[in-house]
Amino acid sequence: MSSNTKPNDEERIVSVTEKGQATIPKRLREKHGIPAPGRVKFVENDDEEIVVRPVGSMREFRGLERESDDERPATAILREEREREKQRADETVERFSGKTEE
Repeated sequence: MSSNTKPNDEERIVSVTEKGQATIPKRLREKHGIPAPGRVKFVENDDEEIVVRPVGSMREFRGLERESDDERPATAILREEREREKQRADETVERFSGKTEE
């Protein structure tokens, strides 16, 4: 048992179906905030153990990690950034093709 493994009362044995599906025990889902239906991700750590981590919904992540106080929806900001990238690409094509805007 590795040093980061909890005592046996935290361990649960579950069956894995032919399709590779396993049920996360209700007590663990509730304790770790995993909704059902919901999503989890499986990660293999450095000790080659499989770790199950909750994955939040996109609604939970909306607005996180913003770099400015801009209150516009992320989709509007992304749309504007894509338009700027398209304009830069068009300008680059024009520069190398010898065309200039008048």
